Amino acid sequence: MDNLILFDDPAIRGALLPFTFTRPVADIRVGILKISEKWERYSGVKPGYLTQEYLSVKFPKNEGPALMINGALCPNSKLWKSIQALNPGEALYFQNILLAVHADQPSGFQPEKTKSLSQIEFKDELLVIQKSWHIFQFNGEQIRADYKLLTEGRTSQKCTDPHTVLYNEADIFIEEGAKIKAAVLNAEGGPIYIGKNTEIQEGSLIRGPFALCEGSTVNMGAKMRGDTTIGPYCKVGGEVSNSVIFGYSNKGHEGFLGNAVLGEWCNMGADSNNSNLKNNYAQVKIWDYTKGGFTNTGLQFCGLMMGDHSKCGINTMFNTGTVVGVGANIFGDGFPRNFIPSFAWGGAAGFSTFQVRKFEETAIAVMKRRGMDYDEVEKEIIQKVFELTRHYRIWDKEA
Repeated sequence: MDNLILFDDPAIRGALLPFTFTRPVADIRVGILKISEKWERYSGVKPGYLTQEYLSVKFPKNEGPALMINGALCPNSKLWKSIQALNPGEALYFQNILLAVHADQPSGFQPEKTKSLSQIEFKDELLVIQKSWHIFQFNGEQIRADYKLLTEGRTSQKCTDPHTVLYNEADIFIEEGAKIKAAVLNAEGGPIYIGKNTEIQEGSLIRGPFALCEGSTVNMGAKMRGDTTIGPYCKVGGEVSNSVIFGYSNKGHEGFLGNAVLGEWCNMGADSNNSNLKNNYAQVKIWDYTKGGFTNTGLQFCGLMMGDHSKCGINTMFNTGTVVGVGANIFGDGFPRNFIPSFAWGGAAGFSTFQVRKFEETAIAVMKRRGMDYDEVEKEIIQKVFELTRHYRIWDKEA
């Protein structure tokens, strides 16, 4: 089969908001790679997507018979062999989760209507990213898996800086163009992947598992703790622990980010912090879009979930388990609420709506700095997300 389509499972997509407002489930980064990039590595085929209609121009679907694979599913060798072995009309399940279908007519495929197909149960280990906090929770495991996928049979570039210290150098892989000066890289707890044309500046302390993706920079004196991924074209500083930054986002200054996920085009102001542990050590509850209320993560450590294009001013303080939607702008003293809707403007003192016209002025400027355009495709996605999230901005109803 030379056609792969990664579909959004409706039950899972809602639980991965706000990140899936602006991308299919399979476009989420966990480990070093996006889920879609993992499948491309295993299959040798560039996958298409079956996602929300308003996302389909940016994330198109391949035509023709295809292996339909759950976009929340992270691949492994045994799983891929089981999917390849599917005959037309057969579906692979794990308990009640649809993993994959060999479909002759992908155009009419609906994940929730596959019960009539011949079902095969997968009984080995697998990972399905079903909740937003799974992205950081399983990030260390996925860094290890992706590290093996990316580096097997390849030779790392040498670190030639005499003032940089490498611990367990065998588990440190450096791509071409990376610059490292007077840093400490400790891979005794897990592998460290340093991507192409990255920079690690003087005084940086890095512990594995850790991934720094293409074009990103770790600023002077930064402390990067384990199970952390910095996606492509980011700048990071301060202290970061067990967090995932998807890409094109900045947390360049002092301040703590822990057990957190930041989408693309986010910016954390200087000395901003998130709490990742409640004072009473209780399990953390966070906003769940599927139930319209807060849900228990079952985790003692859970920090900030911030959707694409959201930003915060200097010295912003985020409470444990805060969820921020798309396109929000947060500032001011005190702790803002634990759920901040998309296109919110303000902070603890109250919110107004960040109107799309004003949002676009910022987005155009931010993306231009990375040599990218805020084009009509992006514009239509943002406008749709603005409409989809209108009912969360309750202050508009009160006005």
